[in-house]
Amino acid sequence: MSGKNGVTYADAGVDIDAGNALVERIKPAAKRTDRPGVMAGLGGFGALFDLKAAGYADPVLVAATDGVGTKLRIAIDTGEVDGVGIDLVAMCVNDLVCQGAEPLFFLDYFATGKLETDKAARIVEGIAEGCVQSGCALIGGETAEMPGMYPEGDFDLAGFAVGAMERGTALPEGVAEGDVLLGLASSGVHSNGYSLVRKLVEMSGLDWDAPCPWDEGSLGAALLKPTRLYVKQALAAVRAGGVHGLAHITGGGLSENLPRVLPEGLGAEVDLGAWALPPVFDWLRGVGGIDEGEMLKTFNCGIGMILVVDPARAGALRAVLEGAGEAVHELGRVVAGEGVTYRGTLA
Repeated sequence: MSGKNGVTYADAGVDIDAGNALVERIKPAAKRTDRPGVMAGLGGFGALFDLKAAGYADPVLVAATDGVGTKLRIAIDTGEVDGVGIDLVAMCVNDLVCQGAEPLFFLDYFATGKLETDKAARIVEGIAEGCVQSGCALIGGETAEMPGMYPEGDFDLAGFAVGAMERGTALPEGVAEGDVLLGLASSGVHSNGYSLVRKLVEMSGLDWDAPCPWDEGSLGAALLKPTRLYVKQALAAVRAGGVHGLAHITGGGLSENLPRVLPEGLGAEVDLGAWALPPVFDWLRGVGGIDEGEMLKTFNCGIGMILVVDPARAGALRAVLEGAGEAVHELGRVVAGEGVTYRGTLA
């Protein structure tokens, strides 16, 4: 034999060495997320987690999966990818906590046409930061280099989180007429409604690197502000007692998400004057001439999580949440009826 190499996997566009280099680079980031229950580091065919070591006696597992949506398009076009990993974690763990579950571990899926190690590492480091902020471990994932599947520079992200709670503690539970609605402030648009956001930016005639009309820095950077993580503060409130339900305000806005935690025959009355509409939403509304109903069923409008609480515990729970650094707004009450009714106007 001549010893001459034939066609290689690299010739087809897949660089195994780059993938190995990525794993080595992200190991310290994953190590930062270690918590009781983690049994092994990255690199195995599967990821192991010990529920007994995590402190659970009779656990029920809860799982959630999500992506970042077309917010990724802005990250790709601007090259500002550091925050989308936080978004990915937040979209999963903020859902888990609404069931009353503590997020335990997270796995991600990153797919691209050609692996750029530095970009991929920055994304995974953002995922690790989201895990640190929410107290869950990054125990595995998958990096897929798929030539021909994605245009140059494009990538996609998905992830899933697994959490646990002791049997019999699932939420929502005990929601009743008269319960108080406590809203926690969002950091901005979070990770929903970006197909409309991108259309509105196009209508405005501004580029992503244009000065932001409502904040410092560029327009693109302002719209890439990561989704807030509500896990630790929400769990603190749940453990303090008196929380009957939690609603993560994602796609569908307040109008679609709040009813998901209300039993049949009960609705919610929300005072739109209880908080100020953040400037980003005011700008988006103005560019598109969007009516109030459309805003409320598309965007979080400044409220990223709502707790449904016992009225006798509302003051104490507000203190717990504010002590954890939350901006808390008393939005209204649970009432007889169906769906969400609004008083006042967004301003």
